[in-house]
Amino acid sequence: MGVFDWKHWAVLLLVVVLVFGSKRLKTLGADLGESIKGFRRSVNSDEPASPPVAVERPSAQD
Repeated sequence: MGVFDWKHWAVLLLVVVLVFGSKRLKTLGADLGESIKGFRRSVNSDEPASPPVAVERPSAQD
């Protein structure tokens, strides 16, 4: 019997479902999946990164 036995995981899962609710966990999983997909697309894109836009600031000479 290890530190993380299947019984421990079952109790942990039950507590998480009770705290967050099953509907919120479903949307959390979907949101996490979409963010991972977006990150992979941005890393694997062949387009070069656009250079930062320089912002002109007015001079302080009045």
